[in-house]
Amino acid sequence: MRKYLAFDIEIRKMLPAGLDDWRSHRPLGITCAATYNGEGKPQVWFGRTSEGGIANQMSVSELISLVEYLERATQQGYTLLTWNGLAFDFDILGEESGLDGLCAQLAWEHVDMMFHIFCLQGHMLGLDIAAKGMGLPGKPVGMSGELAPRYWAEGKKAIVLDYVAQDVRTTLDLAYCVEREKELRWISKRGVRQSLSLPRGWLSVHQALELPEPDTSWMQRPLKRRRFTQWLARGGISGR
Repeated sequence: MRKYLAFDIEIRKMLPAGLDDWRSHRPLGITCAATYNGEGKPQVWFGRTSEGGIANQMSVSELISLVEYLERATQQGYTLLTWNGLAFDFDILGEESGLDGLCAQLAWEHVDMMFHIFCLQGHMLGLDIAAKGMGLPGKPVGMSGELAPRYWAEGKKAIVLDYVAQDVRTTLDLAYCVEREKELRWISKRGVRQSLSLPRGWLSVHQALELPEPDTSWMQRPLKRRRFTQWLARGGISGR
């Protein structure tokens, strides 16, 4: 089994509920992040004020340090791991840090479990649904990525830091659980039990893109893979 390093960020800007295109609202700012390799506790990342307190958002230099940490982890044999990190976390991190090229390369080579599922199924799946389907705790009750910017702005930074730390725990636990059992199980919004066979384990982004396109003729507005990969061109990678 791979050595994974799970990674997740939280943004500063509060976005309208039900928004489809968050890209039109950028720059979004990054308040905090978390990384976790399964040893000890997750490492949380956040900005510091001149007085030593928690800043409203991470500075460019602090984000560069985070990107360099992720790069070093890959050089030490870790595979970076996210849930929807291709289309969201790495895209935003590249813009906010100014390291589009490096972030694109890291995104291209990492495992985005949600993107792998999308390439197989043609539709997205939430981390909380996937985790609970595999018998894992999932996200804290009453908390979500949509609420995190509001809580941060209200000064409830500890709640957000706990939330991002729990997300990387869940991401890592889910990756290993599915690799052991060679399938992903979940319950659909209609209450139907679903399963997806993954005998080869998780594929990296560039490996998932080699999978044949699933049949999405039954969908009214199917998403295209390019929606997830188009930003990679900023870093010199021609995603499909």
